[in-house]
Amino acid sequence: MTAYIRTPDERFKNLPNYQFDENYLDVGGLRMHYLDEGPSSADPILMLHGEPSWSYLYRHMIPVCSAAGHRVIAPDLIGFGKSDKPLKVTDYSYLSHMNWLESLIEQLDLTNITLVCQDWGSLLGLRLAAENEARFKAIVVGNGMLPTGEEKIPNAFKYWKAFALNSPWFPIARIVEYGSFKSFSKDERRAYDAPFPNSKYKAGTRAFPALVPVDTNDPASEANKQAWKVLEKWEKPFLTTFSNGDPITRGGDKYMQKRIPGAKGMKHVTLKGGHFLQEDSGTEFAMAVNEMLAVV
Repeated sequence: MTAYIRTPDERFKNLPNYQFDENYLDVGGLRMHYLDEGPSSADPILMLHGEPSWSYLYRHMIPVCSAAGHRVIAPDLIGFGKSDKPLKVTDYSYLSHMNWLESLIEQLDLTNITLVCQDWGSLLGLRLAAENEARFKAIVVGNGMLPTGEEKIPNAFKYWKAFALNSPWFPIARIVEYGSFKSFSKDERRAYDAPFPNSKYKAGTRAFPALVPVDTNDPASEANKQAWKVLEKWEKPFLTTFSNGDPITRGGDKYMQKRIPGAKGMKHVTLKGGHFLQEDSGTEFAMAVNEMLAVV
């Protein structure tokens, strides 16, 4: 049994713009938290956060999409948010995150899913959609990619990986704020720091950068290549909503538009913002999702 800790509930009290009901599932012996907003009979939008954020990142988008009649599922990845947090960096792998998310969509029996993803939400979500193609009807990617280890790695990512693994100081809220154009309020910083009372809770956040495949010997490389074979034949709607200010994923939108058939003819948009475009252009991001779904 994996040793884990659970963030105390009081850490999440009175967070700004985060008045959503809690929902939990057991995934492989760990408790995963997820939001489930909007009509339960509607087709679901699965919003996947990345590193080192949690479902709080989508607080401005969820009401816009649910008000348009969509069901929105926004989980906290294991190690993040209100979900359980295994204690060791080595407790986390690309495959384990995949298995936890597959358990979520299978237990909730989600079908006709629209994937909305960014950062690690894309590394996981794009592969999740490719490996469970029958469950998904559309994909929206903002500032994300599915690497196979064959790509050129930006220097910005190399620095980030070294910092995450080695820095004694790992200020979650400041990291998210640094990756956004906007300045956070004191309460917004408190919200991003809420899941992580001290360093014991941060193993999952420190693990993620090292799990990105950077060469073809990586254990995730082959599975991601297989996922790309599916995506290269993906005829369902595929929309990119990248921002204009992200040095890590810049150019990924054009790459996917050329490589994925479902991207042809879509109204791709470039939004204002940094890496965490949900903070800078959350409403516009959500409206792009709604506009796509209005015609599919």
